[in-house]
Amino acid sequence: MYNFKSSGLLLVAWWLGLQGLLAFPGVGATPAKPASCPADIETLTALLIRDLPSYANRVIQRSRRLSRTTLSRTTNNFYVILAGRPEFEPLPLTPGQYTSVTPAADGDAPRQVFLTTLERQYGGGKAVQSQLYHWLFLTQTPSGWRLALMFTRFGSSARERPPTPPQESSNGIVGQAVTNWLRDCRAGAIRQGRRGT
Repeated sequence: MYNFKSSGLLLVAWWLGLQGLLAFPGVGATPAKPASCPADIETLTALLIRDLPSYANRVIQRSRRLSRTTLSRTTNNFYVILAGRPEFEPLPLTPGQYTSVTPAADGDAPRQVFLTTLERQYGGGKAVQSQLYHWLFLTQTPSGWRLALMFTRFGSSARERPPTPPQESSNGIVGQAVTNWLRDCRAGAIRQGRRGT
């Protein structure tokens, strides 16, 4: 004859054991290894572009909190909404045109990466969008990729206004965002999958 009482107690014991394991997911599981930062420049750039708007907007939010007295372009209703269009064909450099602030490992030349960001600023009851063109110099060091230098050209939605000449922007919003992202990538804190996975 089937004993409902003993089977019920077994079921309760099993359920409590399962709840205990769910409460402590590390029990019995092998610890996950931190994701390594890609050595391949194309893979690295694809991940960087995916995360760059959120990293840049965090830099903007920090700047906004630090400078509440005088609001500038970097903090006044300004957001990075999109990054993309990576290119890897390097431009030829003449002697003295490039001076690295982070020396390349083993004499390797820095890798040139070109990408764009779409930025939006709100003011006067309307939104103004600008496209920015970024020229990154990335160096591969023993600890991982680092931003050596960056230039930016500011574009405009008006066709009659060409982009500005390149300006050094390593300490600008996007430059700081790239530096922060590379730091997190070296630390193994960047998800390798696509957004939402």
